[in-house]
Amino acid sequence: MTIYEIITKKKHNVELSTEEINWVVAGYVSGSIPDYQMSALLMAICFCSLSDRETTDLTMAMARSGDMIKPETGGFNVDKHSTGGVGDKTTLIVAPIVAACGVCVPKMSGRGLGHTGGTIDKLESIPGFNTEIPYEQFVANVKKAGLAVAGQTGSLVPADKKIYALRNATATVDSIPLICSSIMSKKLATGADGIVLDVKVGDGAFMKTYDDAEKLAEAMVRVGKLAGRKCVAVITDMEKPLGRAVGNSLEVIEAIEALKGKAPSDLMEVSLTLAAEMLFVAGKGTAEECKKMAEEAVSNGKALDKLREMIELQGGNSDVINDYSLFAQPKFSKKVFAPEDGFISGISCEKTGLISLRLGAGRQTKESVIDFTAGIVFEKTVGDKVVKGEKLATLYTSTDCDINAISNEFADIFSYSVKQNPCPEKIVKKIIKGY
Repeated sequence: MTIYEIITKKKHNVELSTEEINWVVAGYVSGSIPDYQMSALLMAICFCSLSDRETTDLTMAMARSGDMIKPETGGFNVDKHSTGGVGDKTTLIVAPIVAACGVCVPKMSGRGLGHTGGTIDKLESIPGFNTEIPYEQFVANVKKAGLAVAGQTGSLVPADKKIYALRNATATVDSIPLICSSIMSKKLATGADGIVLDVKVGDGAFMKTYDDAEKLAEAMVRVGKLAGRKCVAVITDMEKPLGRAVGNSLEVIEAIEALKGKAPSDLMEVSLTLAAEMLFVAGKGTAEECKKMAEEAVSNGKALDKLREMIELQGGNSDVINDYSLFAQPKFSKKVFAPEDGFISGISCEKTGLISLRLGAGRQTKESVIDFTAGIVFEKTVGDKVVKGEKLATLYTSTDCDINAISNEFADIFSYSVKQNPCPEKIVKKIIKGY
């Protein structure tokens, strides 16, 4: 076979065989297939798509391009993945809840890039917390505490790293089979028995429309099923930031508050739904029983104890749970006030993320240094009534940015109406089960 023949087949919308897909992925990783030919194939896939079988084959070929790990924890391993959003700190809430209910959560997470935050960056805002632990310690921590969260190793899914970089440079990112393969290859390579996917939709998400989010969710669930995994996708709203905090240490604090039972309702609803689905795929009971189990893990303090145990096992100072002053403190802050009376009808989620990025909470390149103190804490959210001059939010940073200019731009992310919307958007839009 030749790459020329394979490109021609896909250009004419002919299905590729498993052998052809495996050959292409292996050849591209080894360097025998050049970028320009792989680019042509990716563009053909964008135009002609892939069948479920082709998508699964591509996913498995990418997963097998590097190390395939299977944490031997002695229990059912369940993983959770979010497609990315603003203020999305659910892993820090969900993993301790699920571990407290007796299910293992060995999770390898990524860093933030662009306007969405990364779990690893958030955890590293905890003094002393080590996300680069050896694999043997990672597994030992899961056996002991039921959970561990660490950075992905460089030997996992090298095909995805190369293909994603090429997609990003050739305008072939927005293909559902390619997005699906990128996400699911990493989940399958890390050996999860069950996978729960949080597919974000809206202004702050990669998938802007519900139809696209549903197509992606269904595709990933089908691939998970064909790959022999128990898989569930939860479609959740990202039209506004999740919770009230955006930024690394600020989101960790909000997650701790959630485990103390004091979270904003939207954040708690998403977190408990995801935790319940993770327990469900692990066979812990009916959906209703699993939801109740998750709620009890918060109310009885066992989930908070699991977070404390994870922090200690990974070298962090668990005293931050009761003393937030132990986090690095911002040098500068700026309050933002309502310019008019009315009801808040919208908050631009993507613009919020971009402003948080400018404050220093995110990175514009992989080499950027994160300011763990930077971010935003909202006082008001969509649906709230405000009067002119009332505080909307506070911006924080320790970087040498123009916080006054940024605060003026930040005020424009809010939109107002004279009447309150009687039908607010549902935060959990749909649950798609793959078994």
